[in-house]
Amino acid sequence: MDLEELYQDVILDHSRRPRNFGEMPDADFHIHGDNPMCGDEVTLHVKFSAADLVEKVGFTGNGCSICMSSASMLTQKIKRRPRAEAAELSRAFQDLLTAPSEPEPDKRLGDLTLLRGVRKFPQRVKCATLAWHALDQALAKPTAKETNFSEETDPPAP
Repeated sequence: MDLEELYQDVILDHSRRPRNFGEMPDADFHIHGDNPMCGDEVTLHVKFSAADLVEKVGFTGNGCSICMSSASMLTQKIKRRPRAEAAELSRAFQDLLTAPSEPEPDKRLGDLTLLRGVRKFPQRVKCATLAWHALDQALAKPTAKETNFSEETDPPAP
């Protein structure tokens, strides 16, 4: 199997059977982001433990296969990780897609590195990073339990 086939298999699998998909009423934060340019919408639900670990994480929403796959893989990657490590993974993933020159993939990203081809399609980068921008908002300890942002412009700074 070549890299392109693996990419498509992983993306389609996560898109068709997203992991950690569903409402999470007991979450500490519900961060809703949308991309009006393409119609993607994601709400990330995050619950932190007393030890500041990402205890539980899930998402709801509708979007293209890139958006849904990225959100699904995000939930698997950050669950049970310290807040600081989740922030590092978010930065590494976003750099993989948006840095001026393509960086060497961070090995901690695992299957997420399969999404690096998205960087060749600037309009799709926002699809892949929408859930990650929502994560950045949750990690920034917002004052409101529910937060909204739009990717119409740049996402808000955490």
